[in-house]
Amino acid sequence: MTTSRRTVLIVLYEGVQSLDVTGPLEVFHGATAAAGRSGGYEVRTATADGGPVRTHSGLRLAPDGALDGEAAPDVLLVPGGHCLDDPDPRLVAWLREHGPRAGRLVSVCTGAFLLAGAGLLDGRRVTTHWAYCATLAERFPDVRVDVEPIYVRDGRVATSAGVTAGIDLALQLVEEDHGRERALAVARHLVVFLRRPGNQRQFSAQLAAQTARRPPLREVQHWIAEHPGADLSVEALAARANMSPRHFARTFRSEVGMPPGRYVERVRLETARRLLEDGPDGVEEVSRACGYGTPEAMRRAFVRALGTAPAEYRRRFRAAGPAT
Repeated sequence: MTTSRRTVLIVLYEGVQSLDVTGPLEVFHGATAAAGRSGGYEVRTATADGGPVRTHSGLRLAPDGALDGEAAPDVLLVPGGHCLDDPDPRLVAWLREHGPRAGRLVSVCTGAFLLAGAGLLDGRRVTTHWAYCATLAERFPDVRVDVEPIYVRDGRVATSAGVTAGIDLALQLVEEDHGRERALAVARHLVVFLRRPGNQRQFSAQLAAQTARRPPLREVQHWIAEHPGADLSVEALAARANMSPRHFARTFRSEVGMPPGRYVERVRLETARRLLEDGPDGVEEVSRACGYGTPEAMRRAFVRALGTAPAEYRRRFRAAGPAT
C-alpha cells in the first residue's frame, strides 16, 4: 500500500470498446476522489497520432495526447476492441518499445492481442474474453492462455476477460495500491461488489458446459442445478434419465462436454460460493445444502479449485452492504 499518486496511461485506437476504457477509468477516478491528498491516480489517454478516435459503438474520444509524447507510466492499460485482424502497426510498435518500461502492463478483453503482438506476453499466463481464448492461443503459441478466470496476474502483467472484468481487475489494482477499504469505497460508489476473485470463472457451470441435446439429459442438468444437495451419483442421475449408468455417462459426456461427476462438482462449488457470498447460513449448513456432507469435504473442494478455504472465501468475498 502506498500514498503516492500513480500514473495510468490508457491506450486508445479506432474501434476500441468504450466500456473497456471507461470502466477502469471510473475505478481509478473514484480511488483518486476518495484519496483526497493521500494518493490516487493521474490518468491520461493517448492515441498513436494524438487524434480523436471512435469506439466500436460510435462514441468519439479525444485523447490527452500522442503516445510518443507520454512518459513511461506506472500502469499501462490496453483496452479491447477491433484489434484482432488488423491492429494498428504504429500501436504495436510503440507497445513493443515502451511496454517494458511501464511499471505494470494491463489488458482488458482483446487488448491482450495487442500486448501479445508486441511480444510482451511470451511465457506469461494470461486470459482474455472466453470467445477469443482459443484464437489467442493459436496465434501466439508462446503465450499460456487460461480460458476460465476473469483476470490473471503474472508478475507485472495483468490481463482480464471481457468488459466488466476490467472493472474487477482495476479494483484489484486499487486494493493492492491503496488498501481494501479504499477499493471497497470505490466499489460501493459504482454499485458493484468487491468480491469477485480473479480465479472466478468467466461464466457459470451451466454456461461453461453445453446444453444437452436430448430432453432427458437436459432435465437432469436442471435437476442438478436445483438440487445440489441430493444424491447426484451417476447411478441416481441415470435412473432419472431412464438410462443405464454406463450409457448415461457416455451420452452425458458426449452431449455436455464433460463427465457427469465433473459437472456436478462445478455446480456444487458454484452454488456453495453463491451461498457463502450472499446467504446467512454457516459453513456447515452450506456444506450440507450443496451435497458435500461435511465441512471438511467442502474445504477440500474449495482449496483444490480456488486455493482458499470456505471461511476465508466468505471473509474476503462476502457481498458488501448497500451504500448510504
